Amino acid sequence: MSLFRRKDSPNWWVDIRTATGRRIQSSTGTSDRRRAQEYHDRLKAEIWDQTRLGVRPRRSWREAAVRWIDEKQGKATLDDDRSHLRWLDPHLGSKWLDEIDIDMIAEITRARRRSYEIPRRKGPARRVAPSAATVNRTLEIVRGILRKARDEWQWVDRCPAVPMLRTPVKRVRWITRDQAAMLIDALPSHQRPIVRFALETGLRRSNVTHLEWSQVDLHRRVAWVHPDQAKAGKAIPVPLSSAAVAVLQAQQAKHERWIFPYRGNPVRQVTTKAWRTATAKVGLVPGFRFHDLRHTWASWHAQDGTPLHVLQELGGWASAEMVRRYAHLSTEHLHQYVDRRSGLQQVGGRQKSGDEIPTEKEKATARVA
Repeated sequence: MSLFRRKDSPNWWVDIRTATGRRIQSSTGTSDRRRAQEYHDRLKAEIWDQTRLGVRPRRSWREAAVRWIDEKQGKATLDDDRSHLRWLDPHLGSKWLDEIDIDMIAEITRARRRSYEIPRRKGPARRVAPSAATVNRTLEIVRGILRKARDEWQWVDRCPAVPMLRTPVKRVRWITRDQAAMLIDALPSHQRPIVRFALETGLRRSNVTHLEWSQVDLHRRVAWVHPDQAKAGKAIPVPLSSAAVAVLQAQQAKHERWIFPYRGNPVRQVTTKAWRTATAKVGLVPGFRFHDLRHTWASWHAQDGTPLHVLQELGGWASAEMVRRYAHLSTEHLHQYVDRRSGLQQVGGRQKSGDEIPTEKEKATARVA
């Protein structure tokens, strides 16, 4: 039977084979036999048009999402993509790609911005208000899939624009060397070398906590991050300072594989209760993250006069725009210009502007001198 019912569903289902042998089995979305028959007949007509007349078959959002995941294997943030797709499924899972329009995008944006609660084992649920950046990451997945469906897969002729939310420009959060020293003293013993090494190298959290001895050459004073471990997908060379080498030497006898182990395994979470207690004790702003140590490292480099193109290579940033966040902290390259135009000069017991035209008496005095 091409129209049937399943025991686990109240709706009618269709089971059709095309002329090429492809099997199509799906729910009609209704428990009404007459409406289910209409859906069945319409679907068979569409299949005939596709087979005999070369009409492009309709593709669903779920088909596109599955293909997106298949093609993005190896992407560093693939787990994040899966998370966003799971959130999108109740909104787009039953839709055809050609049904998705600007109004549907607007509704998804509104739904994504709504705050929600995360239950806890103990105490009240934690309320979360998604930031504009979080909403944009979800919308970027929608935009990316729709554009691929149009431009590469040729599943649809057109797709709607997906406008992004405006994100506020935030200050780069960093701490002074004195604050860093106090933070290290306030942390548990197993976290101290991790923070010291992060402040010396500027590596991201996972690149520090999951660093292996096979990635370090103490004799040459260098470490490296493999392409599959780097956010930008490119290998990062990590020259080691004397302080970084000292940290590594102190860790040598603790584990044969991991440099910063905790109970035999790499540390998976640094921003723990102990971290929050230490940052509060030092007086750092609430919400100070481990990633802010990377901002601190880059800020110190910029203040010490490290050229931005060198800082970009040291930090493994993919674009110069990311490094320009720290440009305002470096003024070494500007000092040679600030004195080119003199400000106020002392003339005859009074202050004279550099733009002021000298009088005849001042010109004569200058010639005598």
